[in-house]
Amino acid sequence: MTVYRGTFVDTPLSPFKGHHLRADQDAAVLVRDGVIAARGPADDLLRDHPADEVVDLTGGLVLPGFVDTHVHFPQVRAIGGLGMPLLDWLERCALPEEARLADTTYAAGVAADFLDGLARAGTTTALVFGSHFAGAVDALFEEATRVGLRITSGLVLSDRILRADLFTDPDRAYAEGAELAKRWHGAGNPAGRTRYAVTPRFSLSCTDPLLESAGALLRDVPDAWFTSHINENPEEIRGVRDLFGCDYATTYDKHDLLGPRSVLAHDVHPTRGELRLMSQRGVAVAHCPTSNAALGSGLFSLGAHLAYGVRVALGSDVGAGTGFSLFKEGLQAYFCQQLQGRDGHRLTAGHLLHLATAAGADALGLADVIGDFEVGKEYDALWLRPEPGTTLDVALRHADSPDDALAKAFALATPADVRQTWVAGSPIRQQTSRGGDPDDR
Repeated sequence: MTVYRGTFVDTPLSPFKGHHLRADQDAAVLVRDGVIAARGPADDLLRDHPADEVVDLTGGLVLPGFVDTHVHFPQVRAIGGLGMPLLDWLERCALPEEARLADTTYAAGVAADFLDGLARAGTTTALVFGSHFAGAVDALFEEATRVGLRITSGLVLSDRILRADLFTDPDRAYAEGAELAKRWHGAGNPAGRTRYAVTPRFSLSCTDPLLESAGALLRDVPDAWFTSHINENPEEIRGVRDLFGCDYATTYDKHDLLGPRSVLAHDVHPTRGELRLMSQRGVAVAHCPTSNAALGSGLFSLGAHLAYGVRVALGSDVGAGTGFSLFKEGLQAYFCQQLQGRDGHRLTAGHLLHLATAAGADALGLADVIGDFEVGKEYDALWLRPEPGTTLDVALRHADSPDDALAKAFALATPADVRQTWVAGSPIRQQTSRGGDPDDR
């Protein structure tokens, strides 16, 4: 067993429902076989377990591992394409790079870059938009298994609008998806860290027969997930309505793709009817603030989603998003609500941590496993420990409360400040100094 000692901050109950941030200074958690067996004051646990290994995480903050509910594996090398709306950005930046993943050797290199980026940012769990190529999706799952992150992903499906080398057809989509799910759904090392998600790119690039095939695969793979995009850009939304003659959410719902294991990204411009439908189906939405800002897609109405009971978590949306850090996404989410004035939902540091951790765990069906430091959950964590003398270090040392320290973390933290991450008690990587080489993962 291992005793971890430090300042632990989490949100076991949602601050959106009136609960407060939980912050325990000079506390400890006892981890046995990757699971939190006890927590309490450090002196008490150290006295009760004198023979167990002690990991000293004093200084900085220990937070639950971040959960990214929308991120594109093929786009890590396409980050930074600024100055374009969604459809132009796809054509000029994202899709040419995605086409390169037909080369599985190239895809394996992208997978390594991608997963290392997640781990460096403190993200231990992610719902990942995979690739249009089955070999590249295999490469992603293989690397995720080696690294040890929790990854849900799948083959991306399109059969119109996009470039032709990314197209599939309903029969091929089902067959390749079923084979990938057979290999990776519930697999991984240790078992259970990889899961399959049925992943149409978006309705705009999918005909009804392809979406029908996706619905069939979702029904046939027990406990599979569904993810796609919705209501990101007004031009895209008009195109979907012209093609289908209905609202965006209905294009998925009529093929039985919406349910409690469905996560839709963006939803910047929903109708009331769509919010009502998503609430009825139990759908979660991935809010992607830096991407929405970078592409000029609009300001996310968090209050409307909460009012309809639609679950919301954070997504980085790399590569339209500007990096893997959910600290940055949380800060941008805060800005987004501030800019809406009376129409915005004012956020605290506790809200931001919840969106980046427990809300994501809930959206991905993992609330009983990860998301906070409750006894009985697996120890997924990050240690935020900036280099001495940095602005974040100075700010944390002068914080007047854990809540203030967390606010400073979301304002200032970068992946360089994440010293260590763990998944189920196993260290994923360690950054010993700024710019230093990570330990073997």
